[in-house]
Amino acid sequence: MKQHLTVVTHPLVQHKLTIMREKATSTAVFRQLLREISQLLAYEVTYELEMTTRRIDTPLQEMDAPVLAGRKLALISILRAGNGLLDGMLELIPSARVGFVGLYRDEKTLKPVQYYYKVPEHLDERMVIVVDPMLATGNSSAAAIDLLKQSGAKHIRFLCLLAAPEGVARMKEAHPDVPIVTAALDERLNEHGYIVPGLGDAGDRMYGTK
Repeated sequence: MKQHLTVVTHPLVQHKLTIMREKATSTAVFRQLLREISQLLAYEVTYELEMTTRRIDTPLQEMDAPVLAGRKLALISILRAGNGLLDGMLELIPSARVGFVGLYRDEKTLKPVQYYYKVPEHLDERMVIVVDPMLATGNSSAAAIDLLKQSGAKHIRFLCLLAAPEGVARMKEAHPDVPIVTAALDERLNEHGYIVPGLGDAGDRMYGTK
């Protein structure tokens, strides 16, 4: 994955995202679609995982069959909205190790404030995929990746549902070595730091809060 930004244009991803954007879409449907779309995005972000072979017996003969190499993946959710992507990805990659970074955005400064941090061991030996539905200002995402690098993570990818150009630029400035995979690159941020046209607050729409 050489490019810094990959926009997944698969028809199913784009169709599901359109339904999620509609303000009339219910919390239950939004949550289900997020779970489904996360699996499609996970397929893209894990495309270049390292492989090895293992000797197995099929019903007909022995063979050297491909299997994943190295330690289990680490999926890191930026709370709380990241858990919506995490749930779907764990269905696809149930053996993954899971970590959580708790950050909230100060509404005055738009800067991230940390309140929780718990991640798997041996991050330096794992592919680390950070998940958060919205890459808006990029400040929280950059801060989360700062923490993960301090914990030893070297091979990091960032997965989101929507990205704003400002967030992509911020991430490229702070972490040019971290590829971004998203379903859409939207137009801009508004004066409140929300992605436009976007889909509103992903956490609120996922959990039915305001």
